[in-house]
Amino acid sequence: MDDSYPHPTSAAAQPLAPGEIRLSQARVGDRGVIGAVGAPDAQGRGGLDAQELERRLLELGFVEGAAIEVIHEGAIGHDPIAVRLDDMRVALRRKDAADVVLRLAPETAQ
Repeated sequence: MDDSYPHPTSAAAQPLAPGEIRLSQARVGDRGVIGAVGAPDAQGRGGLDAQELERRLLELGFVEGAAIEVIHEGAIGHDPIAVRLDDMRVALRRKDAADVVLRLAPETAQ
């Protein structure tokens, strides 16, 4: 079984700092803080354009600096994922999670 998750978007084209990953690549137990929220490409997915998806993520609390931990993932294709976002739990499709940059906590950074 392959433990890596493919990027559902062209996010790979955007460079990330050391210790940062796309939330779509996170595994159960990964934790840290949100480093950035924004669509890695200009094309919409699932009927939402990139700006609308970014707005919805921000409204849910996916804001820079918020504490986040991956607490669960679906059995089929590891999708969706559930995260603890500050004091709440949120389920999110991995393709939407590609819009969130996670700065891993030092104990989970690879």
